[in-house]
Amino acid sequence: MTVSINAIIRFATAQTAVESYRLPVEKLLTGNPTQGLENHYSSPCDQFHSGIWQSESGAWKINYTEYEYCEILEGVSVITDLRGQSQTFTVGDRFIIPAGFEGTWEVVEPCRKIYVIFEQK
Repeated sequence: MTVSINAIIRFATAQTAVESYRLPVEKLLTGNPTQGLENHYSSPCDQFHSGIWQSESGAWKINYTEYEYCEILEGVSVITDLRGQSQTFTVGDRFIIPAGFEGTWEVVEPCRKIYVIFEQK
């Protein structure tokens, strides 16, 4: 299969609408942040996704079934594992959260990130 140059997606010029949502109440720990998702790409097999995510301040439980690459564009977030160990992520940080990770995600200052997700089936 041949794909043309027009299939390349530039995040800076993508016209993807922002999908706003709130987390389920059972996940919330503090606040009730509005979150936004601009999913610029999903593969035909629906296992690979990429775009921009944003969130207001708050904290919630996380349970990753997917692998996620993140690059923080704005704000500050703290990710904590079930043992209470945490890492703080700020503008410019790039990291991967492996499938199977459980803990909490706290947005300390409103946050935007690029995400690349792979969901193994």
